[in-house]
Amino acid sequence: MTSRERLLAALDRKVSDRLPVTTHHLMPSLLAGIGEGVDPREFFEQFGFDPVTWVVAHRPDDSTGAYRDPDQGPPGYLEPVWICSDDWRIEREPLTGTGGPGIHYRIHTPAGVLTMALRDGTDTMWVVERLIKQPTDIDLIARFAPPPLCDVREVEQQAEASGGEGIIRGQVPGFDIYGQPGCWQDAAVLFGIENLIMATNDDPNWVKEFLGILRDRKLPWLRSSEGAPYDLLEMGGGDASSTVISPAIFEMFVAPFDAPLIAEAHRAGHRVVYHTCGGMMPILELIAGMEPDAMETFTPPSLGGDADLAEAKRRIGDQVCMIGGFDQARYLQGCDLEETTAEVQRCFREAGEGGGYILAPSDHFFEADPVLLTALTTEARACAY
Repeated sequence: MTSRERLLAALDRKVSDRLPVTTHHLMPSLLAGIGEGVDPREFFEQFGFDPVTWVVAHRPDDSTGAYRDPDQGPPGYLEPVWICSDDWRIEREPLTGTGGPGIHYRIHTPAGVLTMALRDGTDTMWVVERLIKQPTDIDLIARFAPPPLCDVREVEQQAEASGGEGIIRGQVPGFDIYGQPGCWQDAAVLFGIENLIMATNDDPNWVKEFLGILRDRKLPWLRSSEGAPYDLLEMGGGDASSTVISPAIFEMFVAPFDAPLIAEAHRAGHRVVYHTCGGMMPILELIAGMEPDAMETFTPPSLGGDADLAEAKRRIGDQVCMIGGFDQARYLQGCDLEETTAEVQRCFREAGEGGGYILAPSDHFFEADPVLLTALTTEARACAY
């Protein structure tokens, strides 16, 4: 099989020739540590992973007067094109103080101003000022934030450039400045996870209104994505994991808002993977009940999760493809080669039976020993069906 055939077979819960092995995001710091100028395609080829090409393709809805933010510049790693309008204008200024470089954002609308600040480190960026500071702030998003549409032509071009190697993966849009695919995850970024959890008790109707606004901002992109050659779209986020929220919160505030997006993605012809980088075991059936095609990351206890691959395979393996399960912090640096290969064998033994499993690190990682990367993929290729 080709890598593309192998990955698609697993996503469709079919048996492939051998265990597929890939990664989530390839972080810039990881690639820089491998060698100067190494790009994702070269990384996959050098280490023998089944390739994934990430495509983030947004465009404005010209019919509404929306336009691309003229001050954005070339989008950064996995950064979307930001969409503005005369009623939604974004200003930037350098963020002062300690903690590394950062940017303070001011979003101007006819009814008020929203502000948000990010800092950027060597490996990643983080929010230091949340966008939503008072309940009425969500009204400004509802009234004035222009939703992005999918740039189908851009996806087609990048898929063609990939040469059919591996699959084309994207994600449901998050909030432009800094957001993530799931409605709950997006809200956690904009409001703060502690604040959001408290609000589910103090003002649950407001939380549902907020989540509904974010859902409705994502739907136009999905509706316009029909025909785009995506093989997989990501939903969810770690703040929906059971090491962050209870199953009751997931059932009441996550599933009712993310499930319609999964259904819309299916109507547009796309597979969906639900991403939960954290605890999953208490909510396996709740996630599978939203009917994604795949679930990730099955983070093991050694990395802060709770995944039991064998139990998960027994409980939901006939409903979804399982992706992940490998502890990248423990077995891609600072260990013996034999430990890495034994971990690959464990993952295959516990989750590989009958297909429908893709071996992958549990989310992205920032550094790795090249020898252990090779050991990971070499052992995966030896796991034949």
